[in-house]
Amino acid sequence: MNNFKTAVLLSLMMILLVLAGRAFGGQSGMIVMFGFSLLLNFVSYWYSDKIVLKMYKAREVDAQSAPELFRMVSGLARRAQLPMPKVYVINTDVPNAFATGRNPEHAAVAATSGIMRALSYEELEGVLAHELAHVKNRDTLISTVAATMAGAITMIADMLRWGMILGGGRRDNDNNAAGSIASIAMLILAPIAAMLIQMAISRSREFVADETGGRISGKPLALASALRKIENYAQRKVLPDATPATANMFIINPLGGVRSLFGNLFSTHPATSERIAKLEQLARSLR
Repeated sequence: MNNFKTAVLLSLMMILLVLAGRAFGGQSGMIVMFGFSLLLNFVSYWYSDKIVLKMYKAREVDAQSAPELFRMVSGLARRAQLPMPKVYVINTDVPNAFATGRNPEHAAVAATSGIMRALSYEELEGVLAHELAHVKNRDTLISTVAATMAGAITMIADMLRWGMILGGGRRDNDNNAAGSIASIAMLILAPIAAMLIQMAISRSREFVADETGGRISGKPLALASALRKIENYAQRKVLPDATPATANMFIINPLGGVRSLFGNLFSTHPATSERIAKLEQLARSLR
């Protein structure tokens, strides 16, 4: 069901991108944006992991430079029946972690140096199992594609806005009144709709990764405990270099996880209390 929901949301995102192109450039704009969406997906597929890891100054480690972390990831990967991913460390005291990569054969797991100090062995194991669950479920690619298309839609809306400001819409009023209204509606609604779809995809995949990760580690309560600790840190200190475009990748929102007046609607992650409740329910079912 979650996979079906994700496919539907991604399809809606592509349709929205094509419609944004039509509002900006008519029929030809629609065709251009369809091709652009395919190009964006191609670039996201091949290069998103390298871009994100470089952005956060992640350093690759091995069995010699980070033996405990490397051994833990290796053991969990075997348990999850996954190829061994590359392992990275981000040098910051703020505890957090994420996974990236286009598929399980080209995956990477990154953890901050702070998370290795803040969590117990079992809690860290739960976090890494959660990240490997994202790899197993191919969420790393799904989230990147969604973020890329949402960014493209916002960019088109910005271009449309500047075109209207600079007089791009000075055409025959009788013939183009309806088109102007549609353009204004696209200008306002498309970026909001794209953001809502992206956030919905992200929240849906976090719930699935929690459950899958809890089953991989066999200790869902340890993951629940880790989520409490990481969120507590996140509320007090923002992860350096964190950006809204990549916030959905982390196990807890690295920008502080502030809830909006609209509840979870504009949140990259479900409420941590909801995630913990589901993990506690999973723990009871595994007894």
